[in-house]
Amino acid sequence: MNEKFERLIDRAEYLLQRIEQILPQPLSAPDWNASIAYRYRKRSSGHGNLEPVRQVGAMRLEDLKEIDGQKEKIQRNTLQFVEGKPANTVLLTGARGTGKSSLIRACLHAYAERGLRLIEVDKADLVDLPDIIDVVAARPEKFMVFCDDLSFEDGEPGYKALKSILDGSVSAASPNVLIYATSNRRHLLPEYMKENLTYKLTDDGEVHPGEVVEEKISLSERFGLWVSFYPFSQDEYLAIVAQWLRSFHVAEPAIAAARPESLVWALERGSRSGRVAYQFARDYAGKL
Repeated sequence: MNEKFERLIDRAEYLLQRIEQILPQPLSAPDWNASIAYRYRKRSSGHGNLEPVRQVGAMRLEDLKEIDGQKEKIQRNTLQFVEGKPANTVLLTGARGTGKSSLIRACLHAYAERGLRLIEVDKADLVDLPDIIDVVAARPEKFMVFCDDLSFEDGEPGYKALKSILDGSVSAASPNVLIYATSNRRHLLPEYMKENLTYKLTDDGEVHPGEVVEEKISLSERFGLWVSFYPFSQDEYLAIVAQWLRSFHVAEPAIAAARPESLVWALERGSRSGRVAYQFARDYAGKL
């Protein structure tokens, strides 16, 4: 009888262990000395982890050309944040491949020695932002919570979670956390022609958006600093190509000779973006 009872106890303990593995666990702190950047990942079991990024892509502020105005705004805001001064959450919007994400990465490298860290969060995991902020709130470092290529479809849960964080809910308030997001959409949500019909014209001639439009604008308005990026002209594109070729130690005569080929490269890609310029420079320098 005792043997059967012991087997029953063992079986019950095994089942409890399996149940504990399935249940969501509190988010634990990672090794903060492992990296300057971390990625929040949520497993199918529902458990979330902050994983150190072992190889953080190198990027210097001086390597980013033809976006001096945008660079000055982001760098100044980030420096204020690192120094413990008032700083704004940031939304970087505009044309693809113009340096939005690269600028965030360059600021991370520029101020990492002064305690700046980055946590990348996918939009689907934004509902867990309060848990992430609770983990880092007592740390001495400054954390950029970075969401790249942010956009929402109607009804996505991360939309309301982000609105709550940006509004400064009690659980989200922390002076050492700042949200940086990039997007190709100015208002982060799809906009439709039929929504223009909700605009109202008052008796004195003023035009007011309807509730649907107001709701879509409300999220982006919660970001304190808007920074817009625009497509590059041909001259700007060529200047960026030359900068990247110099970073690969290509000689000046070869850089001048590469101009026609770089324009053909951009024409084939249908874009004169900084990303296309960097890809061309890698290809050209590799051939040399």
